[in-house]
Formats: sequence, C-alpha cells, structure tokens
Amino acid sequence: MNKVFKNLKVVEIASVLAGPSVGMFFSELGAEVIKVENEKTKGDVTRSWKLPSEPKDVNLSAYFCAVNYKKKYLFLDLTHHNDIVKVKQLISECDIVILNFKKGDDIKFGLDYNTLKQINKKLIYASINGFGEHSDRVAYDLILQAETGFMSMNGTPDSGPVKMPVALIDILAGHQLKEGILVALLEREKTGQGQKISVSLYDSAIASLANQATNWLMGRHIAKPIGSKHPNIAPYGELFKTKDNKLITFAIGSNKQFINLCNILNLSTLSNDSRFNDNRNRVKNRVELEDILSQEIIKYVAEELISKLHQSFVPVAKINNIDEVFKNKDAQRLILTENIQGVDTKCVKTVVFK
Repeated sequence: MNKVFKNLKVVEIASVLAGPSVGMFFSELGAEVIKVENEKTKGDVTRSWKLPSEPKDVNLSAYFCAVNYKKKYLFLDLTHHNDIVKVKQLISECDIVILNFKKGDDIKFGLDYNTLKQINKKLIYASINGFGEHSDRVAYDLILQAETGFMSMNGTPDSGPVKMPVALIDILAGHQLKEGILVALLEREKTGQGQKISVSLYDSAIASLANQATNWLMGRHIAKPIGSKHPNIAPYGELFKTKDNKLITFAIGSNKQFINLCNILNLSTLSNDSRFNDNRNRVKNRVELEDILSQEIIKYVAEELISKLHQSFVPVAKINNIDEVFKNKDAQRLILTENIQGVDTKCVKTVVFK
C-alpha cells in the first residue's frame, strides 16, 4: 500500500500547509514529488517559522517538516524565463501539479490550466485558494476560522472566541483537494484526459460545519462558546478533576453508557432521576449533573477509574498533553523520520488508513 503511487509524478508549487499536505499524501504513498520553492525568499515561508529552540543557521523548521516528507526540493525564480521553462518541462512529464497561487499569478507566470493542458493533456491541475478563484484576499487559517464561525463556537464564555491550535481549515482543504485528485485520477483511467480541480479554504470550512450548520439551518440555534461541551449531548465534554489532580472527560452518547457510568460511580439512582433519565433532560440539566458527577469523580485516581470505565464501554479519556501523547506506543508507530539537509527530522504520518 505504501508504494501504490510509485509510478506517479507530482509537481508541487505550493507553500505553507494545505497544498504541501496534499503533496505529502502522495509522497508517503510512493509518488515522486518535486517541490518547487521560491529561490528569492529562500523557499517555502514555513522554513522560517521556527520555535525559539530551533537552530538559526539551518533553512529548515519543524513546521516545514510536518508536511514535506520525502519530497525533492527545487529552488527556482518564476520571474526568470529559464526557470519557467524548467517548471513547464517538469509539468509536461508529470501526472499532477499542485498550486496555491494568488489570483492572477497563474496567468502571469504562464502556469494556468489552459496553458498547461496544451503541453500535457493528461495533467491533473490541482489548485487551492483562500476565498475562491474570483477573490484576491490573503487567506490564512486564522482568518478562515474567524470568518466561517469556528472561532465563535470555540472557547468558553470567559475566554471568548478561540482558534483551534492546529491549522484546521488548511488540513480540511487539503483533504478536499486530495479527494478531488483521486476522483480525477479515476476518471483519467477511463478517458485518458486530465482536468482541473479547484478547492477553496472557505468552501472547505463551510462544508465542515456539519451538525453546527444544521443546528442553525433547521433550528436557528446559533452556537456559542461552551468549552468542550456538546450542544446536543450531556455529559459530553465537561472536564472533571480526579483525586490525583488529573482531568478527564466523557462522551456519553447513549442511555446505556450513562447507566454504566452511574453504576461505576455508585450513583445508580441517578439514571432513573427524571432530571437525567434521557439525553434531552441531561442537556437541560447539565450544570446540575456536572456538579453531582464532580463530587464523586474527585474520589477516584484517574487511571483506576478510566480502567473500570473502559471495561464497561464508557467513552472516557484523560486530557493528555503532547508529551504524554507520544509516550503511547500507538502514537509512536505513526512517527516518520527523515534526514533533510543534514538534519534528522521527525513528523507524523498523514496516511494512516490500512
């Protein structure tokens, strides 16, 4: 499976996260991915997005390594005729080109779809943009999270709007583009013809609002920042402190799970209480329920309680930081290593299906 695309050639003229994540998807699965970087700016801008602890004298960052595994790097200046000729030669021989140009730059550099399909009729032209091909707005993940409702729902009543700690919209748009490319590859097997795929961060964000969108579209419910809590389910997302000062949370999606939780906490009468006997009532009375559960959970050591709950198939987890996450063997097996420019790098897989 990891070499399924070994005969595929991809040219990536994209920077930051969304586009490069798509290139990495193909490189992980064996494709030859050539990343064209801007020579004037010393490459992808994320090469300079360093933590204070990272070395200054290496043109590389942990952020860059996150989505540029197993690629070949080619530094060119697209304002130079000879470098454009080199890029077009690569594209004439490749299967897929991934781009995230600003509006009009594709035409300015002669790398628009109408031009490139003349030199490669089988080319799959995969373009990613911020607010649609018609817009010249500068788009960063934070701006999309703000404008498409994500920040307004994220956080707590005290914190106010909060962005997700990963570039979620970039990642979602990358998945959309991958899906489009895979459909185009399937179509090309039938017709022998390539085609253009275009994905915007904005559309990807709106398409991912899922139940929060339908809560408004059907019920006119405007989601507010309620921390980790779920607007439709309880207890779901409330944080509880244990005897050993750990934080745990539950995702109770059924009455059976709630009954099992109550039994383990020696609160069996709670599941028959009219305030909490079904999900609707638990949502209505979630603050009172949270207080009752908190008074019992504080009596238990986290790992012991979690073990009992797992045995009864109650969805529960301890809140882990990143260090704790990667102490788990299941997380460790998803780490990829590579030496780039003499630097030993690590990142996590983006392809995890089996």
